[in-house]
Amino acid sequence: MPDAPRSTDGAAVAVGDGAFGDALVAQRDAPVGGQAVLEGVMMRGVSTWAVAVRKPLPEQLKEGGLEVDEIPLGEIEVVSHPLISVLKKHRLLRLPLVRGVVALGESLGIGFKALGISANAQLPEDEKEISGGVWAGTVVVALVLAIGLFFVIPVGLTSLIKDQLNSSFLFWLVEGLLRTAIFLGYLLALSRLRDLRRVFEYHGAEHKTISCYEAELELTPENAQRFSRLHPRCGTSFLLVVMIVAIFVFAPLGLPAWYWLVLTRIVGVPLIAGISFELIKFAGKNRRRRWVRAVMYPGLMLQKLTTREPDLDQLAVAIAAMNAVLAVENPMGASEEDRMGMEVVA
Repeated sequence: MPDAPRSTDGAAVAVGDGAFGDALVAQRDAPVGGQAVLEGVMMRGVSTWAVAVRKPLPEQLKEGGLEVDEIPLGEIEVVSHPLISVLKKHRLLRLPLVRGVVALGESLGIGFKALGISANAQLPEDEKEISGGVWAGTVVVALVLAIGLFFVIPVGLTSLIKDQLNSSFLFWLVEGLLRTAIFLGYLLALSRLRDLRRVFEYHGAEHKTISCYEAELELTPENAQRFSRLHPRCGTSFLLVVMIVAIFVFAPLGLPAWYWLVLTRIVGVPLIAGISFELIKFAGKNRRRRWVRAVMYPGLMLQKLTTREPDLDQLAVAIAAMNAVLAVENPMGASEEDRMGMEVVA
């Protein structure tokens, strides 16, 4: 294996453990994040977010039905937008737990806008673009389904055997295990969808590019390829933290009536998200500590379901999005105040 590129000050190392294998891993955290979209990547810095998308060629749009391995490469289209987080405007929103809920809400908004840009980029020029109203409705439906699937259904099913359990501890344990099992089954099902393969590859490209930037290496597809496709701040890891935190948040509530159980699961989502936000940020900043890496290990393993190894062309798209952000700002040099509202997931 050729010598791995590494920064001169040790900002990137080959960990060689069970999670990362022999891939490079950045040893410092940067206020950048991102998201895989349709044939592209969204990158977010402190004051800018950008989407880079591989446009389909005209002949591809006419023929259709091509296998993913046969898709010809079109040009990379890059769109960037300014970002002003509401966290910078209101001091109260910066309080621990509260800031996590606000930052995640902003992240969801940007994420769905990025998906809309990427979806419209795949349409023929004479076809009507997907409206903002459609995407807003999609956000609402997605949130309702997520809360229903991961919070309401587990407590509802466990309530059916509430009398048989006759113990708040057993109820807490069964509900937590059921919620986690549904989450793991959901990820496993997604990982087997062939139509999502390229999205997962772009997800891997996003992680590799962010790690390459965090290690302060030149952003080239070849350099980025040598990094792990797993990242400590990945949204997949964050969701696993949410499932675990939920178990402990709901434990002290005991066994009230079923309608109170359902209501607390819905109302408690912001609190759980806020706690999980703080934990995942801490893990990203303290990734060098051995015990932190051990705690992060299950989440890193889950990322193997939602990421795939990208090719150099996909990495070029992710780098184009990152370069669009870096053309406007220097995230590494941002002050702590400027970093308020930074993306929590990578």
